[in-house]
Amino acid sequence: MRPPEVDRVAASKAAVAARRARAAVKNAVVEGTRSASDVVQAGLADQSSAEGGLRVRELMLCLQGLGPVRVDRTLQQLGISPSKRIGGLGRHQQPKLLEYLDSRERRATGAADAAADAAADAAGSLDSASARGRATAVTPTRLVVLAGPTAVGKGTVSTYIRENYPDVRLSVSATTRSPRPGEVDGVSYYFVTDAEFDRMVAEGEFLEWAVVHNQSRYGTPRSPVQQALDAGKSVLLEIDIQGARQVRASMPEAVLVFLLPPTWEELVRRLIGRGTESSEEQARRLATAKVELAAQDEFDYRVVNSKVEDAAREVVDLMNIS
Repeated sequence: MRPPEVDRVAASKAAVAARRARAAVKNAVVEGTRSASDVVQAGLADQSSAEGGLRVRELMLCLQGLGPVRVDRTLQQLGISPSKRIGGLGRHQQPKLLEYLDSRERRATGAADAAADAAADAAGSLDSASARGRATAVTPTRLVVLAGPTAVGKGTVSTYIRENYPDVRLSVSATTRSPRPGEVDGVSYYFVTDAEFDRMVAEGEFLEWAVVHNQSRYGTPRSPVQQALDAGKSVLLEIDIQGARQVRASMPEAVLVFLLPPTWEELVRRLIGRGTESSEEQARRLATAKVELAAQDEFDYRVVNSKVEDAAREVVDLMNIS
């Protein structure tokens, strides 16, 4: 039986509230106002809390210096599944995780104190305690890469994020293809000539670039991304799968998100329905999409784009933005 509309609405609102509560917990860890150990202890004390519902992997990705590869390796060593929530940790897993987090926090505190004391000595007139405050105030930034097969709706999701989540810095890619209806230069993409793209490649101005569908070239200008990260901002890259691999190689701390269609049939419908390619180009893109879908296991997270606003919210939650 289909639940009454009021029940479905209430359930949807509750799910949104729970996601935002978990995002707030992660944001507090990133900002340094809460320790990971404190979050774990709170989650163990109340399994129904936001802390209890947070996956251990998501919590650890909030810690400075831990990228997806190191987190997965650590979880394997601790005997904890990547999908395990804090409230569901077993009695043997709980002390192992707390011991690991406590040890890591002690090392971080010692390193921060040493750095602060060195800064105070160098300055001569700085107070050591205030230097410690500044040293521990440094927080990690997040670089999230959104990729997926052709026609899955990456551009639609990223546009929704740009329009509804102003705290997210959305990187603008450069491309040699022509603008589609409604696309704006400098907002949707930087539309450049082949000669200009060649120059940018030669001068090392791209964080990543690739030839897509054996036709047009796409690339992410490096400077705006680095400037935003240096300023402590979270940055979202909406790029193709080849580019995502390049970013993972050069910036292993980046979080890779694979956007999936609800079904293959829906992907075909979206590609044909947008009417921006010839039948030959559609066939070529669908063949490429089958290959691209096979790459999803290389990514840290998968998000199904059934509804644009829901997919956008999931992506934003991964950036620790409440």
